[in-house]
Amino acid sequence: MSSVEEFRTEIRAWLRAHLKGEFAGLKGLGGPGREHEAFPERLAWERHLAAHGWTCVGWPTEYGGRGASIEEQLAFHEEYALADAPARVNHIGEQLLGPTLIDHGTEAQKARFLPPIRAVEELWCQGYSEPDAGSDLAAVRTRAVREGDAWVIDGRKMWTSLAHEAQWCFVVARTEPGSRRHAGLSYLLVPLDQPGVEVRPIVQLTGTSEFNEVCFDGARTAAANVVGAPGDGWRIAMATLGYERGVSTLGQQVGFRRELEGLIALARRNDALADPLIRDRLTLAWAGLQAMRASARRGTDPSTAKLSWSHWHRDLGELAMDVRGAAATVVAAEPYELDQWQRLFLFSRADTIYAGSSEIQRNLIAERVLGLPKEPRP
Repeated sequence: MSSVEEFRTEIRAWLRAHLKGEFAGLKGLGGPGREHEAFPERLAWERHLAAHGWTCVGWPTEYGGRGASIEEQLAFHEEYALADAPARVNHIGEQLLGPTLIDHGTEAQKARFLPPIRAVEELWCQGYSEPDAGSDLAAVRTRAVREGDAWVIDGRKMWTSLAHEAQWCFVVARTEPGSRRHAGLSYLLVPLDQPGVEVRPIVQLTGTSEFNEVCFDGARTAAANVVGAPGDGWRIAMATLGYERGVSTLGQQVGFRRELEGLIALARRNDALADPLIRDRLTLAWAGLQAMRASARRGTDPSTAKLSWSHWHRDLGELAMDVRGAAATVVAAEPYELDQWQRLFLFSRADTIYAGSSEIQRNLIAERVLGLPKEPRP
């Protein structure tokens, strides 16, 4: 038996043995647009995973991970999805900040922050976007000033996923007065439970509030909590986005597959599959998913990967509405109870916008992959 199959057998057996009793009722909870479901219970489940060595499986062993290969990580995500285990709550810390610190952090930062991420004792959120700096991250206006042994931060971050549940935020802020665009930015690790930080939930189309506005008014963090050198924040931020758009999408694609399988089953039940156009679109969705999986395993360009999965998922939401037909326009119950397909449709409208809009991704591909002339800037 290969190491990948042994790994798959191990996690499958563990999930079968542990996803029961107090955790049995969590199956299937917490997907996109449903992040609010049983959050404390899902947090307890994830800490249970950590206690048995099943968080951060792709991290190197010296930092508490299992050093799992890409194929082993894919096996983990597949088995996790097949077991209908609940959506993870520590994605941003485990898949985004953790790898960033492993590759770019100081030894002191690794010792301080990696163990509580692995143990799910501290949750993180991402402080990138602002009201006037969404996909154009280089336009950030949040500022941080060095005062003695601390950075003092003022500004506003928007669309900050799960900030209302997080204890820490990694923040891109302008630390060099008079600097413009990519220069003069720093990547700071900022505690949220302090005076000068206000987290305001934003109600989304789904009626839930995964996103938040985070306001910093004289908030502070230790001077040592800058990843990379001061002024080197753009490079570090791009590294984090690479993790977000790259390997971490493997688990996401397993969820996509389950959605597609569920939609095909619905089309069979309600006879939508008799429509040749619906059949063609479902077939194209299946083919697109296979291509995405192959590309992720090969290590495709992060911008290409993000462009691919975001449009695929948005299109799946539109296809779900067509499969459901007229019933898709009516909520399941008052005042605003949505079914899984309505949530998929509404939530996936944002897929081509967050984590870098499709327009930005196309520019990056044109300039950095194809070598085309850069877009003129004022």
